Amino acid sequence: MNEQLLAGKVALVTGAARNIGRATALQLADAGAAVVVNAVSDQAAADEVVQEIKNKGGNAIACLADVTDPVGVKAMVERAKAELGGIDILVLNASSRGQVPFLEMTHEQWRRVIDITLDGAFFCAQACIPSMQEKGWGRIVTLGGISWHVGTPTRVHNLVSKSGLAGFTRGLAVEFADDGITVNCVSPGFIDTVRPASAGARPDRKINAPIAREGTVDEIASMVKYLCLPESAYITGQIMHVNGGMYLGGS
Repeated sequence: MNEQLLAGKVALVTGAARNIGRATALQLADAGAAVVVNAVSDQAAADEVVQEIKNKGGNAIACLADVTDPVGVKAMVERAKAELGGIDILVLNASSRGQVPFLEMTHEQWRRVIDITLDGAFFCAQACIPSMQEKGWGRIVTLGGISWHVGTPTRVHNLVSKSGLAGFTRGLAVEFADDGITVNCVSPGFIDTVRPASAGARPDRKINAPIAREGTVDEIASMVKYLCLPESAYITGQIMHVNGGMYLGGS
């Protein structure tokens, strides 16, 4: 285990069974946080993350919950409080990455992506913020993406949901600053991840950036972890781009 800068803190990471969510759960645990490893249905994958954390001397529990279900989210947060303590850190990573040409997109496909990203963030934040208010300290980190900054075909639903998440981030940052809660967004570039079959084939990627390679999940998780540390207390309402210089805009 590394320096325990988050000792005594409890973190909930949604979509934590693989990729960026998994890497984030592991890094927060390395920093001393007890971690709630959320997944929607893959109990085995969530259990593997928990076991890896425990093997390193950390503390974690696996919680299956669909973030679009407010009853399930509330039950997850209540279980976390009973077993680990109230939530101090919320990482909103759960998302859906389907690719569908806009004119072929069904309303169901549109709604599913937006529901996971935006409704999921809404339900999780509403369930977790009261605990942060009680403690006078909290960290919320959302996960955006490069696509909504530069535009990507066949992913309009994803672009809309991620841009909405940026507004969500800034709104909460302003509303809860007096409670000692910071809220920021990490926006990854092209990252080397394992894609589920439901996400479809990976689109062709021409990496036109100063650092001309894909990023790693650990590089994204490191930024998420930093924004959860006590030393990041003066950073809020920001979109932190981690993309090798692919996008150099300010928002």
